[in-house]
Amino acid sequence: MRDYRLGRLKGRWVVIWNEDDGRRRRYRLAANTRQEAEKEARELILFAQAPESGVTISQAWAAYQEDMGERRQASKLAQVGKNVLPVFGHFGADQITVEDCRAYIATRRAKGRKDGTIRTEMNCLRATVKWAEKRGLINAAPHIELPQMPPPRSRYLTREEASALILAAVDPHIQLAILLMLTTAGRIGALLELTWDRVDLERRVIKLAKDEIGPKKGRATVPINNTLITALHTAQTASVSPFVIEWGGRSVGSIKTGFNAAVKRAGIEHCTPHDLRRTAGRFMVEAGVPIEEVASYLGHSNPSVTRSTYAQFSPDYLRRAAGALDLGLVEEASGRGKAD
Repeated sequence: MRDYRLGRLKGRWVVIWNEDDGRRRRYRLAANTRQEAEKEARELILFAQAPESGVTISQAWAAYQEDMGERRQASKLAQVGKNVLPVFGHFGADQITVEDCRAYIATRRAKGRKDGTIRTEMNCLRATVKWAEKRGLINAAPHIELPQMPPPRSRYLTREEASALILAAVDPHIQLAILLMLTTAGRIGALLELTWDRVDLERRVIKLAKDEIGPKKGRATVPINNTLITALHTAQTASVSPFVIEWGGRSVGSIKTGFNAAVKRAGIEHCTPHDLRRTAGRFMVEAGVPIEEVASYLGHSNPSVTRSTYAQFSPDYLRRAAGALDLGLVEEASGRGKAD
């Protein structure tokens, strides 16, 4: 997006920028507050740069990414854009066709990318054009076709594997991350953003949600159990930053390398950080925790989702149904052939 600055002229907000030929442009805004002026200025500058055919995907993508600020969606857009924008960036944001989407999907598959990865990329494209429509940058968002949802992973660790993984994590921040994932059932993104002001060691409660505005998916407020409390006390004593998971005095952007190394050292089958969240859900259900309580712990708004995934691990799963089908044939058969 073109560089610009906000100013005041006769009590009104104005936006000022330079054209490519060096000419200075100034435009009076309708905004009453600085925040409104920032938003209006971005959209105005975007229109000023748009080609005759309209706003391009690259321009809409950049504006959407900027609008996301410090949210995780912004970093996802930055990463995914490396693959999406070389193919779609030059298109008008309302010009993409289903055939374009299918061609992209086929090309990515030919390069060995899995449908889950491709779906993430296309979802970012879909979110961009919908954002552009909502902001009035295009009249209507085109339909963005996605590959089918891949079947859900069913990797769960045993308690022995979980213990081995914790012990195999030689870096303190990796071990703490693993403990947090297994005991809070939090998503790794939420845990990497977790700050000490949301950890109440006295009341033994962790609030995974960043604030009332940020993402809520899977971000519950959960108790701190006996396994975690000691680790958190140790981590807080050594902490030099606001973040619970830190390395070198700074927040951690990813634990992928350290986590994969711990998995290898533990000698267990390949797993991902998200598998630990699934494992935590399974451990709770296997211990007889009611599905509704497990749903609250996982941050699920609909317990039906929890039930469909985890009910199979309950010690009472379908036992009443099986009992209803007990026909007593074993007893009857065992009584045959006996002398009267």
